[in-house]
Amino acid sequence: MNLAAPLRPADLAAAAHPITVTLGEQQRGVLERGREFLTEVLGDDRAVYGSTTGFGALVGYAGRADLRDQADNTLAHLGAGQGPDLDPALVRATMLVRARSLAQGASGVSPHVVDALVAMLATTFAPAVPRFGSVGASGDLIPLGAAAQALRGRGHAYVEGHRMPAAEALAKAGLEKLPLDGRDALALVNGTSLTTAALTLAAARTRAAHRALQDLTCLLADLLGCDPQFLDDRLIRRYAHPGAITVAETMRTTLTGAVPSGTRPLQEPYSIRCSPQLLGAAEDALRYIDQVIAADLEGVSDNPLFFPGDDTVVHGGNFFGQPAAFAADLLTGVEAQLGNLAERQLDLLVDPHRNGGLPPMLAAGPGQQHGLQGVQLASTALIAEIRRDAMPAGMQSLPTNLHNQDVVPFGTQAALRALDQAALLQLICGSLALGLRQAVHVGARRPTAAGTATLLEELETIPPIDPDRPLEQDVRTATTICCDRY
Repeated sequence: MNLAAPLRPADLAAAAHPITVTLGEQQRGVLERGREFLTEVLGDDRAVYGSTTGFGALVGYAGRADLRDQADNTLAHLGAGQGPDLDPALVRATMLVRARSLAQGASGVSPHVVDALVAMLATTFAPAVPRFGSVGASGDLIPLGAAAQALRGRGHAYVEGHRMPAAEALAKAGLEKLPLDGRDALALVNGTSLTTAALTLAAARTRAAHRALQDLTCLLADLLGCDPQFLDDRLIRRYAHPGAITVAETMRTTLTGAVPSGTRPLQEPYSIRCSPQLLGAAEDALRYIDQVIAADLEGVSDNPLFFPGDDTVVHGGNFFGQPAAFAADLLTGVEAQLGNLAERQLDLLVDPHRNGGLPPMLAAGPGQQHGLQGVQLASTALIAEIRRDAMPAGMQSLPTNLHNQDVVPFGTQAALRALDQAALLQLICGSLALGLRQAVHVGARRPTAAGTATLLEELETIPPIDPDRPLEQDVRTATTICCDRY
């Protein structure tokens, strides 16, 4: 991938492993001109936040005269993060986002900083970054501070999945310690790259679950013998919401050839009958979230910004992660309702009063065996966890930093939470998928539509639950089958 072009969500997922990132000569020239302009500005004794001044609430005080000393000063005071390390794959995606922002040349950063990020991404190196510490404004300061320190050989880092002192990790990966001055150090930390990366990965995983749920709902309807009229194009177009129209079209295609059993009620429960409306609303929300992500991946998140063509340094707030905060809060709401849908569909499937007479809990020998009983119990716990954490973060502002940061978005918390919940949502989808596989084993009819038959064939690579066995891995396998297709 070339840092002269906007990143795509797939690029961030790919960054979990070593990737080749390039910086073209034209873009390098833009970087060099931005750096030259910074030198000119400092030579003119113009005020530049973080280079000639202190940080945050201490902006009214002079910074350190030695710019390398200023870098130490910048990063040392940010060494205050707490909690477990973030997933190294997320940290690597974060550094790719930071590289793209810096490569646009508006940060006045040294070209060798971008070169170092490019070199890092070509290895398995990942800084060890604590989860807690960012408020999502002035950038993800504390997490990115830990990442910057690791690139300098301080703190800890991962290589090939193993945690070790950062200096040792750099040597093992064949990387050099990164020299920084004050502007370089501030540019590395003064952006919402962690928030953007977490939101991007969370949205991609939620999209996979959303698409899987469309297929699983179709398979459920086919196995039960439901009449697919709830997807009728005339009906859905009168609903008028674009997402519902798109989802219903996809589901109709999957159910092409399905034959109703004629034994189901005239109207199915909402978890089937209203699925295109629910999943369609999620599609509309995901499209908005995609727009926010695209802007974040395109934009420059830093302060100040340098415009050599206008001979201007502009101080402002492009490090304020409110768009991502709102989008992540919306994403968590989507995850909760998708999880509700999947959990209710599983509940329907295991209930002999609603599943067309299949045995309770889909047990091959009720009483002697327990089928999906444990899996359904765990799914209820998973959706409860998602719902418990669905409180919006983006409006929970707390003033900090001597009221310099008197309003903050908490986008980092919102995005990290959405990423956590996306994983739980996929497990609920996997639980439903395992139930659908078991339903056929205990008496449900075979699919009548080619699209649903294909999915069931994949799920039937999992042995039936007969007799009972621990099912943790089976749920994970089913999750991979239904979610990793997208």
